[in-house]
Amino acid sequence: MSRSIIRSMTFLQLLDGAEVLYESGDPIVTGVQYDSRRVQQGDAFVAMRGESTDGNRFIDRAIAQGAVAVVSDSSNEKPRPGIGWAQVPHGRRALARVAANFYHHPGEKLSLVGITGTNGKTTTTFLIESIFAAAARKSLLVGTIEYHFAGRVIPAPHTTPEALELNEVFAEAVRDGATDGAMEVSSHALAQERVYGIPFDVAVFTNLTRDHLDFHRSMDEYFLAKRGLFEGCGTETPRVSVINIEDEYGVRLERESRSAKKITYGIDRGDFHATKVDIRNSGTRFDMVMGSETVPVFTAMLGRVNVYNALAAAAAAWSRGCSADEITRGIEARRSVPGRFERVDCGQPFQLVVDYAHTDAALRNVTVLARSLVGDKGRVITVFGCGGDRDRSKRPLMGEAAGRGSDFVVLTSDNPRSEDPNSIIKDAESGLEQTGARFTIELDRRAAIARAIAEAKPGDIVVVAGKGHEKEQVTRAGATPFDDVEVAREALRAIGYDPVLVAAGTKGRK
Repeated sequence: MSRSIIRSMTFLQLLDGAEVLYESGDPIVTGVQYDSRRVQQGDAFVAMRGESTDGNRFIDRAIAQGAVAVVSDSSNEKPRPGIGWAQVPHGRRALARVAANFYHHPGEKLSLVGITGTNGKTTTTFLIESIFAAAARKSLLVGTIEYHFAGRVIPAPHTTPEALELNEVFAEAVRDGATDGAMEVSSHALAQERVYGIPFDVAVFTNLTRDHLDFHRSMDEYFLAKRGLFEGCGTETPRVSVINIEDEYGVRLERESRSAKKITYGIDRGDFHATKVDIRNSGTRFDMVMGSETVPVFTAMLGRVNVYNALAAAAAAWSRGCSADEITRGIEARRSVPGRFERVDCGQPFQLVVDYAHTDAALRNVTVLARSLVGDKGRVITVFGCGGDRDRSKRPLMGEAAGRGSDFVVLTSDNPRSEDPNSIIKDAESGLEQTGARFTIELDRRAAIARAIAEAKPGDIVVVAGKGHEKEQVTRAGATPFDDVEVAREALRAIGYDPVLVAAGTKGRK
């Protein structure tokens, strides 16, 4: 994102409210950066220690590029002559305060809903945005797939950006008239204090299953990071907590949350719950019980997981003053979410879906849903891999989940990053072998998708799991374009199916 409006303030104004150990100088500042490569003349450079590098190493580069002030979290760095200087104990907290000051505290002008949990964050966020639209409210969305604000859609480099980018997005949204926002909040962002100082009005907890244990050392540490959203991130506690009471960690969170109001949800119990759940190929219907009111709900999105997502979104939107009618219309209006059980239809006589499932729990959910759609007459064929440079212990669990939920599995590469793809596959294969499921290994993901499609017969369903909405594959060589949806379409075209014929209303081969 670029600077759309030139702002300026003094260095001391920029530091207002930040915890500062030492300060000197008061130059006029016209921009803020924490990446030295982006520094321009007149900027303040926030030099902070990160997980992979230390921004303090680049202070002199930033000054050479025009920085007039430096905010450093290192006691080893000495002030540079003629440069405004501040030493702070917490780099990211300082960045948050500085960014909020520079953009005139836009987060305080928005009513924000923060959504956290292992699974369901993205769909819940999209549903909340759709409900706000049904209620004729301008809103913004910040999530794993993309950011929506001020009429713009920007691909998301991170689930939750740094405080500087967040405040820039908030400021543009406020200028465009936004009053509300829905935002995914990852456990990494909470642990790293990327959302420090962001005032959330409503906090939503979807669930907690095994993931990210390469970063969090235990499930308890993972939970505590998530709980941080409900405690206030350098702000007051969220006014309302919306909690999945059918998740074991949700039960714990409901006990520990200090919000003034707690709303629980679940399919079978909770303040918001569902009855008469009916899942068909055309969509999902259920009656939503919300206190003393019961309303019929339809969503084109399939499965029990999306009942949970709809209930979470409904409870959050209701907490923001949306009516039952606005909630049901908003849920129905959102037909799909990119990479979340996304259907690929080229007229083939079997179903094909692309899903972001990249944990054992998510793979279980997606294969259970797939099984419900084909019943006893069709087979579930699953393509999956495991990410590199991530928690190795979940790989055999993912293999086991895929094997138990599928009739045939193609084990392949996901995003191996710096790891050897063969080693990753070997880890997952150990769990897959325990299930006795029929499987094959194909290292090349493009060939793996084609292999699964070639296996499919009328009435089957092919699930391409792991990457979902992602548009590239990351290996030791770097990132290369790769979109599971497009690759699946190419494979279908190669055997004679064509989406153009489907769009024209003609099903089948060319």
